[in-house]
Amino acid sequence: MPVAEPEPIAREPDLPEPDRAEPPVPTPAEQEPEDIVPPPLGFAEDVLPPPTAALRVPPPAPDDGPSQFDYEPPFRPRRNPARMWTIAAALFAVVALGAVAATAWYGLPSWLPFAQPMFAEDQPGLKLDFPAKQQGRRQLPDQTWFFEANGTITNISQASRSVPPVMLVLRDGRKRVVYTAEIVPSKRVLAPGESVQVNQVMVPVPPAGTVAEFGWKPGS
Repeated sequence: MPVAEPEPIAREPDLPEPDRAEPPVPTPAEQEPEDIVPPPLGFAEDVLPPPTAALRVPPPAPDDGPSQFDYEPPFRPRRNPARMWTIAAALFAVVALGAVAATAWYGLPSWLPFAQPMFAEDQPGLKLDFPAKQQGRRQLPDQTWFFEANGTITNISQASRSVPPVMLVLRDGRKRVVYTAEIVPSKRVLAPGESVQVNQVMVPVPPAGTVAEFGWKPGS
């Protein structure tokens, strides 16, 4: 009697063996705080990334002077020596004219070696006699000071002489000139051996004028 063959058992298709994949690495969000290990101290420079090229500033280039591409004005002002000399000459002329005018008005300062002398040279045949004891200096009730000059002019020559004006100079205790006055004698011509008295009052005078000097007026 024939035996029925058993039906073949259907086998499941062979599935490929799954690859042995590595276990998934948890993302930083899935890691627990204790799993993050901070870098050791002292190695911050090794851990920090190097600076990018964009942040690196190149060193400044050496200054070799002005560049040919620098801006320059189209025209450079030129110095005019003739104009400068003209201005200097004009300034000198103004200063010189001012000095001449001041000298003509006020005279030369007494401290200059070539300044005009205070008194003229002695007059031949004429003698001045103004004793210091005969000079008067007093204060008036209105608090002003006056000076009284008293002296004599004598012709000691054998001919008649013309008498020039007399110059009075008052100085202070430091020998500085504080006052000057011209005294004109009452008689301008003296015969041989003749004398003329001089009595002149000057008011007001500086209180500091304590020393009196007499001489012939310069230029007379």
